[in-house]
Amino acid sequence: MKNIIVACCGASGSVYAVRLLYILVSYPVRVHFMVSDAGARVMAHEMPGFLDNIAGFLKGEGAVFHPEASIRIYPSEDYGAGPASGSFAHDGMVIIPCSMNTLASIANGITANLIQRAADVTLKERRTLLLCTRETPLSLIHIENMARAARAGAVIMPLCPGFYFRPKSMDDLVRAMAERVAKHLCISSADFLAWGEEPDDG
Repeated sequence: MKNIIVACCGASGSVYAVRLLYILVSYPVRVHFMVSDAGARVMAHEMPGFLDNIAGFLKGEGAVFHPEASIRIYPSEDYGAGPASGSFAHDGMVIIPCSMNTLASIANGITANLIQRAADVTLKERRTLLLCTRETPLSLIHIENMARAARAGAVIMPLCPGFYFRPKSMDDLVRAMAERVAKHLCISSADFLAWGEEPDDG
């Protein structure tokens, strides 16, 4: 049974987080889910109704929950939550999407909310931390913060889907990116199409 932390911040791209959860719950995974205040505001605009009933929303999108899968939701200000401590064992954390504000905080050791604290703990415990950034263009400050976070052990994984598999829809692009993130969390999706494999044009 894997424990995966999934966090959302106030950058556009909530659909990526929703698709990642869609994938994760099909496996025996305990998802520890947290959303910043800014992230909740963006998500309410981009994915109306999702935060009101996460499991119901995912099932409505066709997600099939593994019998052992679960999603636990944490308030962003809950410093007493398990993920705030290094003693909380988990198999990886992903911030998707990761805002430049959250990136800057992580890169400089600032822990103003549970997401930032959990990321800080993940780095100090030498566990997997994926920062799925979404911003363009990038300033030198952004680039330097990415380099600083990478040197500390984070994986910088911009939300930049590929086109080599000849996507037919926006959902194909979102799904492919979410599947790649899942693979970095050692959750292998059967739908993931690696370079060199031929897409099904049927």
